[in-house]
Amino acid sequence: MEHCVSEEVTGIDLVREMFRIAAGEELGYGDPEIIGHAIEYRINAEDGGRNFMPAPGTLTEWNPPQGPGVRVDGGYEKGETVPGAFDSLIAKLIVTGRDRTQAIERSRRALSEFVVDGMPTAITFHEVIVNDPAWVGASTPSGEGEFTVYTTWIETDFDNQIVPYGGASGDAEEVAERQKVTVEVGGRRLEVILPGGLGGIGAGAAAGARKPKRAAGKKAGAAASGDAVASPMQGTIVKVAVEEGATVAQGDVIVVLEAMKMEQPLKAHKAGTVTGLTAEVGATVGNGEVLCQIKDA
Repeated sequence: MEHCVSEEVTGIDLVREMFRIAAGEELGYGDPEIIGHAIEYRINAEDGGRNFMPAPGTLTEWNPPQGPGVRVDGGYEKGETVPGAFDSLIAKLIVTGRDRTQAIERSRRALSEFVVDGMPTAITFHEVIVNDPAWVGASTPSGEGEFTVYTTWIETDFDNQIVPYGGASGDAEEVAERQKVTVEVGGRRLEVILPGGLGGIGAGAAAGARKPKRAAGKKAGAAASGDAVASPMQGTIVKVAVEEGATVAQGDVIVVLEAMKMEQPLKAHKAGTVTGLTAEVGATVGNGEVLCQIKDA
């Protein structure tokens, strides 16, 4: 269980308790009383309309909700860059009510008021879920229905009609020439402005950092068309599974991309011969960047 929901229904700051116990103090109490119902929504930089594809970028809009029972634990603000090198989590929205029904009702309002742009987020998915009978279950005003969500429900029974993100992309490299990051110095939080790209690496590496190498492919559509095999997302190539001139079958892996701790295999959309291969391990690629061509045999 995420510690945020436990904190909301027990009134105990679990992080503080861990530090207190680590310092040698006694726990000092028994099982806490559970009051109310809390639900957490992870606001990830992922496109629910494109199979939850990770989507690093720069936040061009950031306006979290407020109100009774609404808590937002965030790590970014408007103008800051969510890099592709780390987890896709941007923030956590925790909503609490006297029972599950009220928590869901408050969730609908909070999610509808949560304004984020510059990249797709899981908000669109959450908005669908809080109205899906399988997830809402008996938490309806009539008390009817059954909670039928299970571990692989999204991959099997969920009817994903979410429209792919179509807003303006705040590309982490091309849009954000500068990044605002928050650091702690001498116990004080300070905001500093860094050149684009430096905010996503450790301070120890910043002095000697070099701009990541990019593949030499040309821009294309977000999906492979014709002979082109194009990257469906911004990421780093971690594996090249073919060589120039190789013969591949439809469905064979061409390269494996990584972004936000997730690996995405890019497969051949048809059978043929690989030509014009520009992909190399360690290169960063943009959404729609052509990595090779597959010519008919």
